[in-house]
Amino acid sequence: MTGPLVLGIESSCDETAVALVRGDRTILSQRIASQNEAHERFGGVVPELAARAHADRLAPMVETVLTEAGIALTDVDAIAGTAGPGLIGGVMVGLVTAKALAFAAGKPLIAVNHLEGHALSPRLADANLQFPYLLLLVSGGHCQLLGVEGVGRYRRLATTTDDAVGEAFDKSAKVLGLGFPGGPALERAAHTGNPARFPLPRPLVGSDEPHFSFAGLKSAVLRARAALAEPTAQDIADLAASFQQAACDCLTDRTARAIAAFPEATALVVAGGVAANQAIRATLAGLAATHGLPFVAPPTWLCTDNGAMIAWAGLERLAIGDVDDLHAPARPRWPLDPAAEAVRGAGVKA
Repeated sequence: MTGPLVLGIESSCDETAVALVRGDRTILSQRIASQNEAHERFGGVVPELAARAHADRLAPMVETVLTEAGIALTDVDAIAGTAGPGLIGGVMVGLVTAKALAFAAGKPLIAVNHLEGHALSPRLADANLQFPYLLLLVSGGHCQLLGVEGVGRYRRLATTTDDAVGEAFDKSAKVLGLGFPGGPALERAAHTGNPARFPLPRPLVGSDEPHFSFAGLKSAVLRARAALAEPTAQDIADLAASFQQAACDCLTDRTARAIAAFPEATALVVAGGVAANQAIRATLAGLAATHGLPFVAPPTWLCTDNGAMIAWAGLERLAIGDVDDLHAPARPRWPLDPAAEAVRGAGVKA
C-alpha cells in the first residue's frame, strides 16, 4: 500500500461515518452508523436528534476505525471533515471533531464540501475515470448536472427549480405509506408495479430550459393516491412504478441536453444517494451508450453518505496542496459552482 493516508468524517445529515483511505484507493477501515430507527416515527430526519447522535457516536467510531486499521492518529497525513452543506448541527459536530483531531495530531485539516465528496467518489471506485466528466448529482437535497473539470473546478449546467429528485422520491413514498427511508422503499414497491398505469407528468421534458422540476410530479402522485379510495397493494406498486418511470424520463431528458452542452465530457457519471436506484442507473447507462460515452456509477454503498468519499476528497485536495486552517467555517449552504447564475425558484438548492 502506498500514498498518503487521510481520515474522513461525515455527519451532514443522519449518517455518522468515519473512514481511513490511502492514496492508492485502499480503504483500510470504515464505519457507517445509520439513524433510521430514531427518525422513522417522524417520517423524516429531525435535525436536533441527528446532531445528538453524531455527538454520541463520532469519538468511539474514530477510535474503532483507527484500532481496526492498526493506525495511530499521528500516522495519518491529514484529517478531512465535511464542512457543509447539510444540517448545520450535524455539520458542526463533525467539523469540530475533525478540527480537534487535526490540532491534537498536528496534522492538516481539510474542510470538505459534502457535494464534492459525492462528485469525486466515482474516482475512488474507478481509477480510470479522468477529468473532465459530466456528473448527474442526485440526492435528497440536490439534483444538479455538473461539468467536473478538475478538483475544485465545477461548472453547473443545470439544477432543480424546486424539489430535488430524492426529495420527490421520499415525499411520494410517504404519500403512498411505504415507510422510511422513502427512496429505497419506493424502489422496492416499483419492482412489482406497472409503470404505464398512471399517466404522470414529466416536467420540463423536451424544454429548451436546462433545469429540472419535480414539484409537479410529486403533486400528481398525491392526487393520484387521493383518487384511490381503498388502494390495494398492486395499486400502490403501480403508482410507485409510474412515479419512478416518470422520474427516470425527466432525468434522462435533462441529462441528454447536458451531454450536448458539455461535449468535452469523457464519461457520464452519476453520484449521490439516489444514484443507488437501479432503474435510474439502467436508464442512464442506456443514454450513455446512445451517445458513445462510458457510464460510471460508484458501488451502491458509496452512493449514500459515507466517510470514504470524504477521505477521498481530502486526498484529492491534499494532492494539490489545498488544505484549511482551524478557522474553516461550517456551512449550511455551499454551492460547488458559486459563480453560476441564480435560477428561477431554485433557492438554496442551486
